[in-house]
Amino acid sequence: MKLIKAIILITFLTAANFSCVQDDDFSIPESIGLEENQDLTQLLNQINNGAVDLMTISQVKSFFVNGEVTLIESNIVVKGYVVSSDMTGNFYKEFYMQDEPDNPTAGIKVVLNQVDSYNQFNIGREIYIKLQNLYIGETNSGDGVITIGGSINQYGDEVEEITENMAVSSILRSSNTFDIIPLSLNLSEINDSHIGIFVTAQNAQFSNFLSGLTYVDPYDDYDTQRDLESCVDSGSIKVETSAYASFQDNLLPTEGSGTLSAVVTKSYDGDDRVMMLNSTDDVTFSSSRCDPLFYDNFSGSLNNWHVKSVQGEQGWEITPYGNPAPSAKMSGFSGGSNVNEDWLITTTIDLSSVTTASLTFQSVVRYNGPSLTVHMSPDYNGGDPTSDGNWTELSVTLDTDTDSWSSWTDSGNIDLSSVTGGNVYIAFKYVSTTSGSATYEIDNVLVMGE
Repeated sequence: MKLIKAIILITFLTAANFSCVQDDDFSIPESIGLEENQDLTQLLNQINNGAVDLMTISQVKSFFVNGEVTLIESNIVVKGYVVSSDMTGNFYKEFYMQDEPDNPTAGIKVVLNQVDSYNQFNIGREIYIKLQNLYIGETNSGDGVITIGGSINQYGDEVEEITENMAVSSILRSSNTFDIIPLSLNLSEINDSHIGIFVTAQNAQFSNFLSGLTYVDPYDDYDTQRDLESCVDSGSIKVETSAYASFQDNLLPTEGSGTLSAVVTKSYDGDDRVMMLNSTDDVTFSSSRCDPLFYDNFSGSLNNWHVKSVQGEQGWEITPYGNPAPSAKMSGFSGGSNVNEDWLITTTIDLSSVTTASLTFQSVVRYNGPSLTVHMSPDYNGGDPTSDGNWTELSVTLDTDTDSWSSWTDSGNIDLSSVTGGNVYIAFKYVSTTSGSATYEIDNVLVMGE
């Protein structure tokens, strides 16, 4: 059986560490029922006189130990603002809360044996959870979603629901309901620090390959994930919808782009970061589609490229690694460093219908050698790039951590507007010498325009 780790805090911990909330934040509820009102009044008094420690969501999450469940034995309270709703059935016996209604920094999941809780724990409701005798862990061990629960499973590695009776005394509502202001991010900016937070994905659209499909695949028993892609970079995320959601049969809005606001969390197994909708009212695709002018994630071939070896026996190739795998790779090392000059050049990218355009990609480098350079040409014809085409070197950001394969680096948005109105070719130029041959991988090459 897994170790159950108990957290016991000394009650005279300093107010500076655990009580950063001003007195006027403890407003007394007036319209939530007399008993609950009295219980919260008593709790707020205990917080004010130091008998109970008020902690932030981030501090509570720090108790989590991977693969274990933590029992809270001390008088600790955490405050949060509800950001999920089970009204449409997309959430089940759970809610998420974050630390602030606006500009949140942390979120957490709460599981309870209660359905149709959306009126009691409505979006924006300020709540206080008394953590003594509750648990911190995951509902699916290894999924990466830190959760407050009421018990522990038989294997000791997962938390289970807070019972209804326990919830009455442990989860206290303030009379305050706040407007939740979504944290606005581009898809590439969403990461695991946003789990449990209500986020607006800006400049997003569903993949064009999903046209005619519904939020949930009718053959899925539990949930379906649909790809959401960015209009401004190579970022993407999956939108996960429960097979029990009331909007499961709604067609995906694939004819436009815009914003999608939802709670960031993880798939059941933890393999994918996903967004879960409270309602399709939070999808606002009022702009036209923004399909890329060029995109390649190197899924198995270099068919979208001219591969030109000017010097040396090595050349650009597909490698079974990437961000995610696969990617394009070039190395001049074979039994030692060798002299090479190799170009990887896109096929024609048509910019005739746009007035602005930009390039993004990711790179990773290992070992020492001359730096990769990136170029554009409006008039390349498919020949030797040293004599074919007028090439302009572009200012890009490349990975510089030669000791890691995981330091994938965003190029930044590279302006191509100077060549709009015609065609453009993008080239990655690799050079190695007998004294140095770095290994470069590139992935997710994207050209957007409007």
